[in-house]
Amino acid sequence: MSGAITASKSSWTAPFTGLSPQQFGKLITALRREEPTRHTGAGPWSPPAITPSHSTNHQVVIDADTRFVIAVGRPVPGNRNDCKAWEISGAKAAAGHTTVIADGGYRGTGLVIPHRREPGQTELPAWKEDHDTSHRKVRARVEHAFARMKAWKILRDCRLQGDGVHYATLGIARLHNLTLAG
Repeated sequence: MSGAITASKSSWTAPFTGLSPQQFGKLITALRREEPTRHTGAGPWSPPAITPSHSTNHQVVIDADTRFVIAVGRPVPGNRNDCKAWEISGAKAAAGHTTVIADGGYRGTGLVIPHRREPGQTELPAWKEDHDTSHRKVRARVEHAFARMKAWKILRDCRLQGDGVHYATLGIARLHNLTLAG
């Protein structure tokens, strides 16, 4: 087919993927090695069905120092509370016993979240303010990594059936890590 864009011409790799030909080759090798096993049976362990045009809640664990994506949970319907999504997406299990920080929406999960004023309290103690300042700086690095992942067009326009959005997110996480690794 004449005029078709293919990966056989390395000069087209960077403009269309943002990756060098070497990075693209590493991605393809990694994807072939990690062929997903598809679960076709139904049961309580199956992820909830996600239909096109509905929002999804994605739980992604990012290392704040390296900005690498460490884990991507299964998508859950967008109306799910973050606390519940953290657990049922598999992200909690993937994080294991690692210290994980999160925003204030994860109260009661055991994650490190910012301090809140108690009812009737006008200010936080200085040590809590200092802790929150440090927390915001780390969260900013993680949020910037999220923003870079969300910039990929496939996620902005994602209307994929079933596991499609999960595999797209995994692919973008891999591309994000390869881009950082150089």
